[in-house]
Amino acid sequence: MDYSLSFKVNEKIYVRDPEGTELGKQIVKHAIDQIYTLGFEQFTFKKLAAQMGTTEATIYRYFENKHRLLLYILNWYWSYMEYLVVFQLEHLANPKSKLERIIQLLTHALPESAGQTDYNKTFLHQIVIAESSKAYLVKEVKKINQDEVFKPYKDLCGRISELIQAFNPAYPYPHSLSSTIIETSHAQQFFSVYLPKLTDAQGENHEVFVERYLSDLLFKTLR
Repeated sequence: MDYSLSFKVNEKIYVRDPEGTELGKQIVKHAIDQIYTLGFEQFTFKKLAAQMGTTEATIYRYFENKHRLLLYILNWYWSYMEYLVVFQLEHLANPKSKLERIIQLLTHALPESAGQTDYNKTFLHQIVIAESSKAYLVKEVKKINQDEVFKPYKDLCGRISELIQAFNPAYPYPHSLSSTIIETSHAQQFFSVYLPKLTDAQGENHEVFVERYLSDLLFKTLR
């Protein structure tokens, strides 16, 4: 059965909730397409408005600037990942198999079968790989963090750290390892495509390579 996905994103990110109108949803949808195609640096509200046949002023009614729009997209993604983790780990028997499944989710394209959405999941996954660090590597990060904008990301890290502790209760750095796994999955996927000499992919499918590498890193560390 098909079902539609919708997540409540932190209201401090936007001026007007894009989920509340069809126009708002279209702004996010077209922004994902353009950021994937152009890159975040080249993406502008002017270009987005031109593609949509609207005005920049219309987009500013929803988002203060393009960084806030990126934050919205990433929050939606991390909320979706949290949903996937809960849904797909429900019937797995032990912490090891659950950690293996999380690594698969982090390193492969988002499953098309897990809920219907207007957003291009392939583009969304690639934006997270290439652009997600730009959400927090900014001078305003402390102020942004005070508004709990990074909560969905922290919640996912927390869930992974709980599984790490369940697998090896004696391991002293579960939160650091969980965030390392997530960030390394992004970096190694990016490197294996664009800077392969920074990896050991050697022409292997980059998703498979990063999955194997992270599994090796995680379980050797925990043992």
